[in-house]
Order: sequence, then C-alpha cells, then structure tokens
Amino acid sequence: MDPYSKRKKELPERPPESTRPSPFPDEVLELVLGLLKSNKDRSSVSLVCKDWYNAESWSRTHVFIGNCYSVSPEIVARRFPKIRSVTLKGKPRFSDFNLVPRNWGADIQSWLVVFASKYPFLEELRLKRMTVTDESLEFLALNFPNFKALSLLSCDGFSTDGLAAIATHCKNLTELDIQENGIDDKSGNWLGCLPENFSSLEVLNFANLNSDVNFDALERLVSRCKSLKVLKVNKNISLEQLQRLLVLDTVEDKGLEAVGSNCPLLEELRVFPADPFDEEIVHGVTEAGFVAVSYGCRRLHYVLYFCRQMTNAAVATIVQNCPNFTHFRLCIMNPGQPDYMTNEPMDEAFGAVVKTCSKLQRLSVSAFAGTSDWGMQCVLGGCTKLRKLEIRDCPFGNAALLSGLEKYESMRSLWMSSCNVTMNGCRLLAREMPRLNVEFSQKALHQNADVGDAIHIFVIWMVRKKMRRVNEN
Repeated sequence: MDPYSKRKKELPERPPESTRPSPFPDEVLELVLGLLKSNKDRSSVSLVCKDWYNAESWSRTHVFIGNCYSVSPEIVARRFPKIRSVTLKGKPRFSDFNLVPRNWGADIQSWLVVFASKYPFLEELRLKRMTVTDESLEFLALNFPNFKALSLLSCDGFSTDGLAAIATHCKNLTELDIQENGIDDKSGNWLGCLPENFSSLEVLNFANLNSDVNFDALERLVSRCKSLKVLKVNKNISLEQLQRLLVLDTVEDKGLEAVGSNCPLLEELRVFPADPFDEEIVHGVTEAGFVAVSYGCRRLHYVLYFCRQMTNAAVATIVQNCPNFTHFRLCIMNPGQPDYMTNEPMDEAFGAVVKTCSKLQRLSVSAFAGTSDWGMQCVLGGCTKLRKLEIRDCPFGNAALLSGLEKYESMRSLWMSSCNVTMNGCRLLAREMPRLNVEFSQKALHQNADVGDAIHIFVIWMVRKKMRRVNEN
C-alpha cells in the first residue's frame, strides 16, 4: 500500500481543542516539522505530545541509526513510513583495528528486504562498518528504481562485481562513494557499466580501489556529468592524461590551480556557473584560476569560462601562454564589468586575443565594459579564420556592426544581444549585404526604433542565402 496516499492505521482520537497542546492541523504541522533537518531536534519535537509524535513520523524522510542492532528494520518502517534516506552503522569502531572476529554480523540484507517492501521509493543509503555482499548490492540496484546515492565506508563482504550491478541498473545515480572498504578488487571494468547516456553523477569516489579503470571511459563520464562536484580516483589514474574537463565554478580558483599543476595535456576546459542568477554569491572562479590553468596547460585550445571578474592583463597572459585557441568563450557574470584592477574598459583584452590567437574560429564574450566600438572592430579586422562571433551585454553599436561587411560572408554566424545596435544599423547592413540573411528578435524592436534608439535586447543572425533560412522569433 502506498504510504503517501493512505495511512495504514488511523491516528488516535484527538482530544478536544481546548486541551490539545497543538492548535495546528496535522498537515500544517507536518509541513513545519519537515523544515527541521537536525535528527536531535526532530527527536525532541516528537516527545512534546502525541500529535507532534505522529506528525514527526509522517514528515520524516531521513533516518539515522547509530547501531543496527538497537532497532529492527520492521520497527523503523512502522515508525517512519516515508523514509527516502537511511544512514546505518553496524560494527563497533574497534573493528577498524581487526578486533572483531570475522562473520560478526551487521549484514545489510535483512534491512534491504524490509526496505524493498516498505520503502520502494528509497533514494539514498549510507552504510558504515556493515557487511555488504554482491548479492545485496544487486538486490539494491534492482528493487529501488529511483535510487540515487550510495556511500560505503569501512564496509566489507563485496567485490567490484557488486559495483558493476549498481553502475548497470541505477539510472539516476548522483553519488557513488566507496571509502576504506574491505573490497575484493577484481577489476576496474565496473566503471564501464555506466550507460553511455548517463549524466547525473555529482560525487564519484573510488580512491581506495587498486585495479586499473579504463581512462577513456572515465574521461567520457566526467565530460557528460556537468554537475560533478567531487571526483576522487585511485593511484592508477594519472590526471596527466586528462584532455577534457567540464566543472562547475564551485571548484574555485584553488581547484583550477590543481588542474594547472596536474593536467599538462588538457586541451578543453569548460567552467559553468553553479547558480548564474545569484548576484550575491561568494564562491566562484576569477581570473586567477584561468591564469593558473594557462601556465600549466599549454595545449589548451578550447575554453568556456564563466567568472565574476577579469582583467586585461589576465587575458593577455592567458593567450600568451596558450596561443593556439580555436574557441575562446569568456562570460563575465556582471554586465558592464570593467577591468576591476584598473577600472579601464576591456578593449585591451580584445586586442590581445586578436594579436595572439591566429587560429581563432569562435569568439564569445559577454559583459565587457567599454566606451567605443574599437574592440569589435579589432576582432573583425584581425581574426582571419573567425567563423562564429557571439557578443552580449557589450557597448558595441552600429559602427562596430558595419565594420565587418567584408568579413561576414566568410563567417557562419554573428549573434549580438543587449548591445547598442539600432534598427537603422540593421537596415543598413541588410541593404549593403543582400546575399546575407539578417534576422532579429521582434520582442526586442519597436516600429519607432530609429538611429538614435539603442536596441538592448537584440539578436542578429547571418547565414549564406544558400542555407535554409531561420524563421524570425
């Protein structure tokens, strides 16, 4: 029976309103108690009265059991019918020092059998000093379709075959954390059991395993999992082989410094914002992390970098260290942000890219401060191999747009958004270059827009006439 739709037994009859300790309806009380995250606080709340005890039971989704023999799984299931996350400890701590005989107990299987019946919606299981067999891991993988997180700390009894079962069947896995376990390390093939379209992983730790894993499979996995926050590999994996890395900006400059120190063969780096809409965010990456990567990864030729500050000098250093950029995509998260060290426009950064990166094919910049069209004019005049140019939240206007008349037919596209281009400039470009399609977002324009009216949300897309025309937005 689904515990979310109907309770298995009715709650005790409520006392009269005048004598009830809580004036809140059960549903409201459960919602309020659901905001309590501390196990200790929830336990205290459950002692207030019968109503609060029942509400706490039905609103709890995580349970911590410090001793697997202190309570039975059946009692836990009766007490808390909506559990989605379980933390369970087994053997005493001195088992870490081989002071507990073999086959002492603390087997997870009996718990899993009850959970499969009562908690088919279980998503997270964290075990410490428990006995876990390959059969138990396969049972776990097959009986909990929404399972997401498995952490095994100081457990024993299983092998990499059990990990293969988890990798094969847990399609929504976000965490696989294997630490200090007594594991039969048969091979590293288990990592290849993750489906090729699998991309949800956020934490992967197999540092205490000894067998070799397929580095290509690991690299493909890391490339797919854009939300990956923690990656701990064993000593057989050398980051010196890493060629492509996609991370969130929560890696911070310190993490990028480690990349620069350990990944000399890195060719592609993409750093995405964890929360692009939080203007008061305190973490993230700066120009320092980018510069550190450029010093250690001289083969770098593709970069997508979201940051909250940048300097002209940093960009000049980066392209000097890595002159073979073909794709350079830099987004400053704060629109109109100047060089925060000198408060000067970022024109010199444009100039450095153009002068140094002769192989550049795609350039994307966002939120560069400036007072003229010089930067974009420099790019259009100097990047001979440029095929795609994307500019957002920058000061460039009609003069910059029209400076590329001789360049556009050799390019695949130009996209300008939130710049100072006007309707008049758009019309002039279309008249001067009849072989190109000039298109824009109708939401950004109004019929009265004239040469003096800056269009701040403006998209212009150009393709050759022989290609299929893109419909106006």
